[in-house]
Amino acid sequence: MDFDHGISAIDTGFFRPQFDASHLIVENGRAAFVDTGTNYSVPRLLAELEAKRLPVEAVDYVILTHVHLDHAGGAGLLMQQLPNARAVIHPRGVRHMVDPSALIAGATAVYGADEVQASYGALVPIPAERIITANDGHRLDLAGREFLCIDTPGHARHHICIWDARSRAFFTGDTFGLSYREFDTDKGAFILPTSTPVQFEPDALHASIDRMLAFEPRQMFLTHYSRVTDVERLARDLHEQIDAMVAIARTHGGDAGRHVRIMEDLAQLYTLRARAHGCMLDDARIREVLVMDIELNAQGLEVWLDRPAR
Repeated sequence: MDFDHGISAIDTGFFRPQFDASHLIVENGRAAFVDTGTNYSVPRLLAELEAKRLPVEAVDYVILTHVHLDHAGGAGLLMQQLPNARAVIHPRGVRHMVDPSALIAGATAVYGADEVQASYGALVPIPAERIITANDGHRLDLAGREFLCIDTPGHARHHICIWDARSRAFFTGDTFGLSYREFDTDKGAFILPTSTPVQFEPDALHASIDRMLAFEPRQMFLTHYSRVTDVERLARDLHEQIDAMVAIARTHGGDAGRHVRIMEDLAQLYTLRARAHGCMLDDARIREVLVMDIELNAQGLEVWLDRPAR
């Protein structure tokens, strides 16, 4: 899907249609990808270059908002096909892309080895000399078009969001939540936060959202899934739901079998809010679309509950 200002969304094919996007930005014949999907997404990204008649040599950057595998799992394999590209990564994420063994171990602990192989394939390391470490305030130049990388913890401590003044947009990874097109109504987009394990921090997430709002963006490009507008309303929705999710977690913090109870309360929260938004999907379909997010959000809230420094 093509947008203004040379921005395109590519469905990576991960999990289900319109779940996981990579964004391609083209400026004066040069290009950058923001997030890559998995190894199995790489042919789709290369096909988009071909469709736009861009040689692989035209890609200058592969920008990773963070190193969770649905965002960065295909980065190493993609980089092998892009001779001039450098990967742009938060300083906390660099070591994981140079040596992905810890990422693989973490995903295996959550999903199991067979599922990791089926969903992500074998991760390919990125040579350290091809990585740009994007500290807070780092600026990138794409054929005269500047991008600003800002540190945005809350979903993950290794997360950056990318400000593009040309389009007055952020590429937000997971910091500005999830918005699936199945939930769009005449009121606009529906959104929810993501507390995927293991670094959910509600106070930091509130602050990161507010920091992005200070730029007065007109639109946000989310990995899950692509462009949303009406940014101030969506930010309010995110703030409300972060607080509601924390309250749910605290309510069940000491319960035996809390995971199931937290999942059920999250499902009810999202269903009620979707209904208030005018969503016409039935309850079973709402839960079906959000099944992975409900599970992972519950896991992340439990990790947060159990963190000693909380």
